[in-house]
Amino acid sequence: MHIVIMGCGRVGSSIAHALEDSGHSVAVIDQDPEAFRKLRSGFKGTKVTGIGFDRDVLTEAGIERADAFAAVSSGDNSNVIAARVARESFGVQRVVARIYDPRRASVYQRLGIPTVATVAWTADQMLRRLIPEGAESLWRDPTGAVVLAEVAYSDDWIGQKVCDLEKAANARIAYISRLGEAIVPGPNLVVQEGDVLHVVAAEKDIAEIARVFAVPAPGRGGH
Repeated sequence: MHIVIMGCGRVGSSIAHALEDSGHSVAVIDQDPEAFRKLRSGFKGTKVTGIGFDRDVLTEAGIERADAFAAVSSGDNSNVIAARVARESFGVQRVVARIYDPRRASVYQRLGIPTVATVAWTADQMLRRLIPEGAESLWRDPTGAVVLAEVAYSDDWIGQKVCDLEKAANARIAYISRLGEAIVPGPNLVVQEGDVLHVVAAEKDIAEIARVFAVPAPGRGGH
């Protein structure tokens, strides 16, 4: 994957290093050329000086071939504008913006831009939205036997009924996060692009559920 990151502060540089260590190609954008000093000397990715929502700057960073875009500069508005340009002008489907004011997060999510508020930020949360894979446990009961987990899924499940996904994985989807709101799925609810699925299951079954979610829906054959 090729991932473009706007902002080379502690967050941006940490994500850039983690992505590069995972074998992805990375381009980092920052207005201040001095900011690139936060990148390690062996960083092999592209460094672009400029405004992160400028189309020419984004093009130089390889946005036209990007699989994901992260906006983690110090400005809320800049992050959201850049994320919207990446998605709406360049068609990047997987974008995430860092937000300092959590009160704005739900507003931005209604615009279709997943956000991570600074208060709740961790590098793992950002990375999971850029390269989601498997399952992440969010809660477990005192015995450790039952967990609530966020589980990634194949794009082929988009447009399919939640109950069909539950049946295929023999799992219970407790709720779905959609555009900043939590939804308890009914029998006819359909999975939409951007939905985050939260599953309640026995801890021992989570790996198998994640495996089923990750493969194409039956009869669709995958992309």
